[in-house]
Amino acid sequence: MSDVQPQKKTGLLGNLAFNIIIPVVILTNLSSDEYLGPAWSIVAALIFPIGFGIWDLKQTSKINPFSVLGIVSVFLTGGISLLELPAEYIAIKEATIPAIIGLAVLITQKTTKPLLKVFVLSEQIINWENLNQSLENSGKSGEFEKKMAISSYIVAGSFFLSAALNYILAKLILVSPPGTSEYTEELGRMTALSYPVIVIPSMLMLIAALWYIFSQIKKLTGEDLEHFLADV
Repeated sequence: MSDVQPQKKTGLLGNLAFNIIIPVVILTNLSSDEYLGPAWSIVAALIFPIGFGIWDLKQTSKINPFSVLGIVSVFLTGGISLLELPAEYIAIKEATIPAIIGLAVLITQKTTKPLLKVFVLSEQIINWENLNQSLENSGKSGEFEKKMAISSYIVAGSFFLSAALNYILAKLILVSPPGTSEYTEELGRMTALSYPVIVIPSMLMLIAALWYIFSQIKKLTGEDLEHFLADV
């Protein structure tokens, strides 16, 4: 009997509930003075994604830089809002986080551990031992690295697109003075719109990158992709 414990995975519903739905409901419905008020509604809304992020890190027993960035991003949003700094700071923060990830994808492509391989095409998805052996046998290793670079550019592009859309969305929606219930409601509206406006286009680009690299694996090795998928 195997002693390996299966890694616990966080469901999509839990992610949406704690990171989007509950904070949006609090920010848009409880920010008036008769309920929590602008400041306390922001604090209450932030408790859920921060708590969920910490719980998720503990459950997976593995530090994921993307999860850490997510928690840092939430803390920054809360700090900027509670200090009643100009909305421009929120817009810059919203653009900076995905831009940093995009730059990291490009920079690490030149290293032995590109982010594309570590997080997108991890060992949980691809059996790299089988793939590398097949590429080496067919003399296609160098060509595959070029295809990986193209896929990295697509992934980086998805984060740069997210950065641009984040900035535009924040500038368009956050128009009320910070510290007011109107501003807090706008913060909730921005959070709600982030998924359809930002996440969906970015996810489509990520899917395109995966489709491209998977098709190239099949083309370069002459074997079905299933042969190189990791056992689950």
